[in-house]
Amino acid sequence: MKSLKSLTLRIFAALVLSCTVLVNPMHAVNWFPLGPYGGDARCFGADPGNSKHLYLGTANGWIYESHDGGVTWARLSQIDNRNDLIIDHIVTDARSPHRLVVGAWIVDHPDGGLFISEDGGKTWKGVAAMHGQSIRSLTRSVSDPNTMVAGTLQGVFRSVDNGLNWMQISPAGSTEIHEVQSVEIDPKDPQVIYAGTWHLPWKTTDGGLHWENIKRGIIEDSDVFSILVDPVQPQVVYASACSGIYKSTDAGAMFRKVQGIPSAARRTRKLEQDLEHLDTVYAGTTEGLYRTLDGGQAWSRLTSSDLVINDVYVDPHDSGHVLLATERGGVQRSEDFAASFRESNAGFSSRQVVAYASDPTHPAVIYAGVVNDKQDGGVFQSIDGGAHWRQDSVGLNGRDVYSLASTPAGTLLAGTTHGIFRLQGEVWVNTGQWLKGRPHAGPMSGQPLIDAIIYSLVPDESFMTYAATSEGLLRSDNDGIAWTPVSLLHMGEVRYVAVEKNVLLAADLKAMSLSVNGGARWSSIALPAKLTQISAVAVDGQKNLWVGGREGVFYSPDNGMSWKLVRNLETPQVDSIFFDRYSNRILLTTSNSSMVFAVQLPDYTVRYWDTGWKLRFARPMGDHLLAGTLYDGVVIQPKMVDSNFGNEHVSAGSKAAGAAAGAQQR
Repeated sequence: MKSLKSLTLRIFAALVLSCTVLVNPMHAVNWFPLGPYGGDARCFGADPGNSKHLYLGTANGWIYESHDGGVTWARLSQIDNRNDLIIDHIVTDARSPHRLVVGAWIVDHPDGGLFISEDGGKTWKGVAAMHGQSIRSLTRSVSDPNTMVAGTLQGVFRSVDNGLNWMQISPAGSTEIHEVQSVEIDPKDPQVIYAGTWHLPWKTTDGGLHWENIKRGIIEDSDVFSILVDPVQPQVVYASACSGIYKSTDAGAMFRKVQGIPSAARRTRKLEQDLEHLDTVYAGTTEGLYRTLDGGQAWSRLTSSDLVINDVYVDPHDSGHVLLATERGGVQRSEDFAASFRESNAGFSSRQVVAYASDPTHPAVIYAGVVNDKQDGGVFQSIDGGAHWRQDSVGLNGRDVYSLASTPAGTLLAGTTHGIFRLQGEVWVNTGQWLKGRPHAGPMSGQPLIDAIIYSLVPDESFMTYAATSEGLLRSDNDGIAWTPVSLLHMGEVRYVAVEKNVLLAADLKAMSLSVNGGARWSSIALPAKLTQISAVAVDGQKNLWVGGREGVFYSPDNGMSWKLVRNLETPQVDSIFFDRYSNRILLTTSNSSMVFAVQLPDYTVRYWDTGWKLRFARPMGDHLLAGTLYDGVVIQPKMVDSNFGNEHVSAGSKAAGAAAGAQQR
C-alpha cells in the first residue's frame, strides 16, 4: 500500500508539472485532463496581431487556445454548452484581438448558429438573427472589416456591422443558391462575393442584389468546398470541388481544372495560400496534403494518403510553420515548410474513451479504448499513469474498442465491434471460439472466429474471464486464448456482466439473470419496480447486486428478491457502476452530470466529487480516481477532496446538487 501511494504521488506530481501549461488558469477545472491526445480537429483561427496565438475548433463545441504556435493547447470554452456543435470557422478581428466570431452546425440536422465573444473566447453570446442556422462557411472582408458573410443551408447572409445584425442577400427560397459550403469576399471590393454551393459556385458584384452562376469550365453538379481569392491579384480565383481543383484568371468568368491531384483525392476541403509566396497554395484533401509552388500548374503530395484534412494554417509571418487540422488525428505541425509533420496535440483531447483497464501488478500501466477514430484510435497505453500515451492498435484494423480487460496473468484483452482480441507482444490477435463444446486454438485452426459485438470483458480472481456479447455470454479459462458459450444462460444478447467470487450477474437492456455458483445454474431475477431499462450492473464484496438506469441506482442484499435505494443518494441517468474491491466501495457516474459518487461499504455512506467534466465512468488509480469523459479523453483527480452527503437529501440531477457540491468540498 505504501509503495502504491508513493507511486501515485509521483505520477500526480509529474502531471501537475505537465499540465500547468495546458490548463487555462481562468477556467481551470477540478480534475486534470490526461488524454489520450488527438481526435477530430476542425479549424484554426489566428490572432491577427500574433500569429503564434491560435484557436482550434472541434466537432463537440469546444474551442482550444494555443500561445506557442500550436505546440500545446488549452481547453478554452464550450460554445452554448453543447456537445453537438461542429466548429468549422473561427473569425478574428484585427481591430479588436479579443473579439471572436464562430459559426457552427450540427450533423444530420439543419441547426447551428453564430456566436460572438468579446473576451478572447472565454464567454460567448449567440446572435439572435442567426439562431438555428446551419453555418457552413464564414469570412470577413479585408477592405471593410465590418462586413462579414456567412453561408448556411438556407443561403448567403451578410452583416455590415461586425456581425451584430444579419440579412439574407441571396434570394430567399432559392432552389439554386442554398447549401452554401464556402464563401469568399474580394479583398479590394466588399461588394464582390463568391459562394460555393453543393451544386456549383455563384458570384455577386453588387452585394447580393444580383447573382450569376460562374460554372464555366467546372464539371456539372460539383460541390464547392473552398474558394480562394488572391489578395494581390483578385482576378485569380481558386475553387475546390468534389470533381477537383479549378483556377480562374478572370475573376470566375472561366475556370480550368488544374492537373496533378489524383481523382481519388477529389474532396479538397481547404485551400490555403502562403501569403509570403502567393504562387504557393496548399490543398487539404480527404487523402492527404497537396501543394503547388507555381500557381497550380503542378502539385505534389506532402503527407500520407490516409490523412483526412479539415483545415490548413500557414503562418503569415513564417511560412515554414504549417498546421493541419485533421480528422481523428488532431493537429499536425511542420516547421520545415511542410517537408515533415509531427503530432502537436499536447493538451488537446477529443477522444471518446469508452473502455479502460489497468495492469493488476503495475498500477501505473493503464489502457484506454476509444471509438469513432478508426486507424487513429483503438487502444492507447500509458506506463506512467496517463502522463504520456502511445497508440497500441496494430492488428485491430480500425475497429472500435468497447471494452478492455487486464487478466490476473497480465494479458490485455480488447472487446471490439467484431470480436475479441488478445495483445501478443505488440500485435493484437483475434481469438477463437469453442464450437459445440470442442475447443480450437483460434486463427491457426481454420475455424470461425468470434465476430460478435463485445460489450464487456470482466476477469475474476480465479483466472476466468467473461465476455458480454451480442451473441450471449462467453467465458475463457485459458487467459483469453479460446472461448466457450455459457449455454446454461438463456439470454440471446448480454450487454452487461459482473462477477465477484462465485456470483455472476448478466443482463441485457430489459432483463437480468443470476448465478451464485460460478455459472453452473442460472435464475432470472426481477428488475426494481421503478427501473425501465438497464444501463449498468455490478456485484460487490458483500454479494450485493447493483443495477442502474434512467431512474437511478438500486441494490439488492438478497439475490434480487428485493431492491433498495441508497439513503440520500438520488442519481438519475446512471450509466456506470463499478465495484472498487481495494477500497470496498461502489463508484457511480451519470450521463447528465460531472459528478463521481462513491458508496462506501458496509455502511453505505456516500461521497462525491465534482470533476468539471461530463463522464462515462470512474475508476481507482492508487490513492486517486480517474474518469473517462464523454468526448475529452480521461481526467484524473488532483487530490483526495470529497464531500459527504450526511443526512440531507440531494438530487444529483438538480442545480442544488451542483451548488451543494461546490460549497461542501474541502
